Amino acid sequence: MPLKILVTSKRVEDPEALILVKADGSGIETQGLSYRINPFDEIAVEEALRLKEEHGGEVVVASIGAADCVSEIRVALAMGADRGIRVDHEGPLDPGMVAAILQKLVEGEQPDLVILGKQSVDDDQNQVGQILAQRMGWARATFASKEESLESTAEKTRQCGLRLAADGTSIRVVREVDGGLETLELSLPAVITTDLRLNIPRITSVPGIMKARKKPVREIQVEELGIELQPAVIVRKLHSPSKRGGGLRVKTVQELWDKVHGEAGVL
Repeated sequence: MPLKILVTSKRVEDPEALILVKADGSGIETQGLSYRINPFDEIAVEEALRLKEEHGGEVVVASIGAADCVSEIRVALAMGADRGIRVDHEGPLDPGMVAAILQKLVEGEQPDLVILGKQSVDDDQNQVGQILAQRMGWARATFASKEESLESTAEKTRQCGLRLAADGTSIRVVREVDGGLETLELSLPAVITTDLRLNIPRITSVPGIMKARKKPVREIQVEELGIELQPAVIVRKLHSPSKRGGGLRVKTVQELWDKVHGEAGVL
């Protein structure tokens, strides 16, 4: 059964970049900073594409932000998504606002499935998927991973971690929990958030990049959606983490014990 899937593609600071906090703590230094698609969203895009390749349908990628975030939408389009939506908004956002914006997109697009990264690596709040599902009244599964014990390496390469039922009315999700793995069966429509071990995203090809330039990206002004634009959570100040002290070399086991037991007090 063909699926229409809405997937997110958030623009975030490159996790490999050196992040510096402004002297007044009002934010981070953005000059010269590199950006990329949120790694968890990249996994979500990959899984949506695998479902499309297996069952047919359409993958719509959405992002919220200034004009620059079109670059991350184009990455998803180059991977194989069909079209994009950018909600133009340059002010502060919190998870509730993001979920409210996505709710409007979902109501307009009417997808069978929404797949998001479990969290974004810039603020790590891990809330949007859960809030969106609650607002929509849909089934949800968080931290979707993949049960690998019965699969060969070759089978893992392109196999969907999310398993659609034969009648197309439900989907099976293997998710990570504290004690191991849990398998859920969700009735569609549903919201799923993806974890690291679900898949390995494909590398974009030159033909894919060329095709992405011609794929449509619809722009929507956030004011058109008619939602409250005042965030409930406001970041007042940022500060860099405390610097770690250097390591200490000891000459004997007794000296190690004295340091660990006497000074650190951990044994």
